[in-house]
Amino acid sequence: MSLATVLTRAQFGMESPLVRVEAHVGGGLPVFSVVGLPEKVVKESRERVRAAIVACGYTFPSGRITINLSPAEFPKEGGRYDLPIALGILGAGGAFPEHAFAGEEYYGELSLGGELQPVRGVLPAACRATQCGHRVVLPRANVPEARLVAGARVAGAWHLRDVVEHATGARLLEFAPGAAPRVVTGTGPDLADVRGQAHARRALEIAAAGRHSLLMIGPPGAGKSMLAVRLPGLLPGLCDDEALECAAIASLAGTTGLPGAVGLGSEAEHASGPATAHGSGASAGTGGAAASAWGRRPFRAPHHTASAIALVGGGGVPRPGEISLAHHGVLFLDELPEHDRRTLEVLREPLETGHVSIARAARHASFPARFQLVAAMNPCPCGWHGDAERCRCTPAQVRAYLARLSGPLLDRIDLQVHVPRVEYEGLRALARGESTATVAARVAAAAERQRARQGGPNARLDSRELEVHAALAPEAERLLQSCAKRWRLSARACHRVIKVARTIADLAGEDTLATEHVAEALECRQLDRGGGA
Repeated sequence: MSLATVLTRAQFGMESPLVRVEAHVGGGLPVFSVVGLPEKVVKESRERVRAAIVACGYTFPSGRITINLSPAEFPKEGGRYDLPIALGILGAGGAFPEHAFAGEEYYGELSLGGELQPVRGVLPAACRATQCGHRVVLPRANVPEARLVAGARVAGAWHLRDVVEHATGARLLEFAPGAAPRVVTGTGPDLADVRGQAHARRALEIAAAGRHSLLMIGPPGAGKSMLAVRLPGLLPGLCDDEALECAAIASLAGTTGLPGAVGLGSEAEHASGPATAHGSGASAGTGGAAASAWGRRPFRAPHHTASAIALVGGGGVPRPGEISLAHHGVLFLDELPEHDRRTLEVLREPLETGHVSIARAARHASFPARFQLVAAMNPCPCGWHGDAERCRCTPAQVRAYLARLSGPLLDRIDLQVHVPRVEYEGLRALARGESTATVAARVAAAAERQRARQGGPNARLDSRELEVHAALAPEAERLLQSCAKRWRLSARACHRVIKVARTIADLAGEDTLATEHVAEALECRQLDRGGGA
């Protein structure tokens, strides 16, 4: 046959639209053209495909070759089209039976020798292929990643020859079923390691129970970072759908920290493959990450020099940023005032909406970003505000330092707490506090109350839901009204106080928001009360 069609998928944000790779071989002068809005990398596939076919000992057609990537209305980017293009050319030249590619999708970048290199973003494509009932053939290094999809039928190959032999029926590839890996409880940092800081520990528990944002203000070495890294251990584990969504985002970003699939594919399979195919899997194929990461909340801590694009995502071909990689997990911003102010401002919309939309002239991408913001900062430029022997900052310098954070951003942070310095003598004398497991049990009980009552955490309640699920007692209402007037709280800040009070009541197992619940929530608005120390 002179015409062959091979199925694959493109990648736009979290979407993976189907692409039909149509190959036609006709008479005329030797010309190899790729149409269908290919980007530069796809155009370069002509040379990789030609060299790979010849290196494998197959005959490269000498006539006019036309590759159409359909539909042609959106751009095609990346090396994933190499394998389907090569198969289409060989199929159009008569190397395969007419229906050799029916019901299967193919992905993979080709080396000049024909080895299959792993590609980025396989997991979202495998999800869509499984929903359509298609089997998936891809580089062996991508197999553990694709097999995270329950119900998927995945086959891996090291070389173009393996796929050709499968298409001709000479040696069929083995399709393995996909399934979510077993959740393994890890031994992360224990909250009991944090001595003292009862107020900050309580704020951390409230933040975990209601998925509230948290800002910790205190001098260097007070334990702010120690508390932050222990937050994921307090949160309930991810369900399989949430874990798969987090893994898909990591797959698009090409991070090696993808909740992975060690054990989904045997070590013997990886050891038996060519070194060239296996060795390059670290950058794009992320299925070799520890299986213990599956089901655990992401924790991202970008450096304060990170750009706005690094945080929210972007680029010529939009990719997810740190806030999307922290989806369903924690985004920790240490030294918050040291971040560029314009960079911090991009967090305002995602904190409200839970997603980020990246618009470019030729394309648009949307990524989920339902993250929990935890931040830490010093109270003044030198960090020792309140210590008369060490701090030399003037009041004007302190105000200027705090002014690096905009009011609209601070208004969106539910909990703002002071983390004081702990003296060495007291540190040695203090006993270990409650463990992560003990606090996590209370958090899980409060989260279950929220799920049963409203279907989600308190931090996501809108104003109408607050009226239904967070009714204030008359005394509590008067207290909030008085403080709101005295501190000049915005309507958003008042709503967030009520949300925090609702979480405090849930931790206490109570239905009505009493005065003590609102008082504790107001106590956790440190900057609104007019102080950073």
